[in-house]
Amino acid sequence: MGSDRVIFFIFDSVHLLDLAGAVTVFYESGCCGKHYDMRYVSPYQNPATSSGIGFSNVEPLSSVTVNKDDIVIVAGMEIKKWNRADDHLWIPWLQDAAATGATVSSICTAAFALAAAGLLNGHNCTTHWAWTTTLQQKYPLLKVMENKLFVQSGRIFTSAGIATGIDLALYLIEEQHGAAFACLVAKDMVVYVRRDGTEAQNSIYLQNRQHINHHIHQVQDHIIKHLHHKLKIEELAGLVFVSPRNLTRVFKSATGTTIGQYILSLRQEKAKHLLKTKHKLAWVVKECGFSSPAQLRKLVKDV
Repeated sequence: MGSDRVIFFIFDSVHLLDLAGAVTVFYESGCCGKHYDMRYVSPYQNPATSSGIGFSNVEPLSSVTVNKDDIVIVAGMEIKKWNRADDHLWIPWLQDAAATGATVSSICTAAFALAAAGLLNGHNCTTHWAWTTTLQQKYPLLKVMENKLFVQSGRIFTSAGIATGIDLALYLIEEQHGAAFACLVAKDMVVYVRRDGTEAQNSIYLQNRQHINHHIHQVQDHIIKHLHHKLKIEELAGLVFVSPRNLTRVFKSATGTTIGQYILSLRQEKAKHLLKTKHKLAWVVKECGFSSPAQLRKLVKDV
């Protein structure tokens, strides 16, 4: 890709974060030195979000001709409010965009729009985990993949939605400007780690946090921020003023895993990410709190 233009396609009842997450990535790219011309188009004059906020100054589809180097991002919408009677207003435009060779991407439920336009027939794709079964049933020619952040098939990308729109946008920037620049943008957005499409929709940083125990959340936050240190159970217990034995019991009860396994899983994931960005092995060992390169090699495949 060599585009400096991103065209955001907005349905009525668009999910705000599906749109805003990707928009922010490309905006922050400009702040970091790589500017994008961002255009906003819709088959509707004044589309609104599913949460009720409206948009103005959105361009009609007829006013924007897609070029082969453009990036088109279709943000997810409220399926129950999606007006299929208006297919004729937008399907030809999306089909023409794909036919030019442009990069066409969907976030969350917008995969249904790409499927309706025939762009996903015979292709691997994904959507939000709650909609993958429905998407496969409704469009049997698709190859819907479960539990993926995003999926690439040629110049067509589909993502799981919500925050994964950020992951996809960062990946598209990485394709153009390299991993180091994508990491810079992620850091500017205070995104802890840039996930790629091979990772599960439920990252290790989100796993084991479905509980409501404030003290355990506090301990988990401390662990994530201090992986490069030697973490002792006594010190973790001291953070929340309980005994080590009590913390061990409550942590397992709340998260479903032990403190040791939780720390190890976080260190493995962080190491995999840092190794992808070509950091030196010795530095990764230190940054992730491993005792030696040998330990890291044993725990992380392909090192």
